[in-house]
Amino acid sequence: MPTIPSLPGLRGRTNRVTPNQVAAPPATSVVDCGVYLDGRRLAERWSHGDAIAEVRRRGAGFVWIGLFEPDDEQIQGIAETFGLHALAVEDAVVAHQRPKLERYDDTLFMVLKTVRYVEHDSPTTANEIVETGEIMAFLGRNFIVTVRHGQHSGLHGLRADLEADQQRLAHGPAAVLHAIADRVVDSYLAVTAAIEEDIDEIESMVFAPNSPIGAEQMYLMKREVLELRRAVRPLATPLRRLAEGYSPLVPVEVRSYFRDVDDHLTTVSEQVASFDELLTTLVDATLAKITLQQSSDMRKITSWAAIIAVPTMVVGVYGMNFDYMPELRWHFGYPLVMVLILVACVFLYRTFRRNRWL
Repeated sequence: MPTIPSLPGLRGRTNRVTPNQVAAPPATSVVDCGVYLDGRRLAERWSHGDAIAEVRRRGAGFVWIGLFEPDDEQIQGIAETFGLHALAVEDAVVAHQRPKLERYDDTLFMVLKTVRYVEHDSPTTANEIVETGEIMAFLGRNFIVTVRHGQHSGLHGLRADLEADQQRLAHGPAAVLHAIADRVVDSYLAVTAAIEEDIDEIESMVFAPNSPIGAEQMYLMKREVLELRRAVRPLATPLRRLAEGYSPLVPVEVRSYFRDVDDHLTTVSEQVASFDELLTTLVDATLAKITLQQSSDMRKITSWAAIIAVPTMVVGVYGMNFDYMPELRWHFGYPLVMVLILVACVFLYRTFRRNRWL
């Protein structure tokens, strides 16, 4: 099989390797690199330079390169080969970006937040419920470069599904971008369904009598819902732009699919907003419950303090060292005082019990 000659100005190029050859593992963050023609993946293994050269030679098809948490040095050669903008490359390396869509000359740069539901025994004992990651995508006329951050944001299964659907993949790199967005939004739906179950469990505990739940669990859930909202809400504008023809890189046939993803995202946004409102209500109910419990405790403390004050007062009076005090030398004085103390304490106790203070 002939080897495509190196093109000037392309960095990091190595000869392509046939399936019968053994290639040394690259010291890069490239997870996969494929060349697709009419929706079908070409069988050879490619370096990024050879892949784009083959597509340009044929004048058809596109390249899909997947990267995982690359550093500056690892992504530099790819950035130069595909003409990626330096600012977008910096964002892809540093990560921790909000969902967005930016246009640099003839390239689109899109950021999507991925989420994963962290399994736990109970939402009242969990330290983390939502784990986030990121997928960045550089979309060009004949290529798409995806950069992943986070262990749960893998695209291997998605690539396999697309390769099994040649008709869908034949729409080009925009179809890959749509599939990624669709997969991410579907994960939002799964996470919101799991969080809804957690909130239902917490809600039942909040309104249950003598429940041990406190405000800390409420604030934990609000924090996790806020994390989910930061991933969901900013994505609406990029999806709407792609559906409305923001760039000619997204063909008309693919735009309708982005509208469908946008509809699903709207559903998620509404659910997340309802979660936030419900949790705010539960926080208020929990604080009111705590305040009521504290008020009840204070009534009990006050009641017992009033009961104890009666013998304290009597004993204090008779503890004064005066010679002339009533009934000091009367034979029945002590029993009478003890009976009066007991009667007064019982009277106060029954009064407080009748008023539900004890």
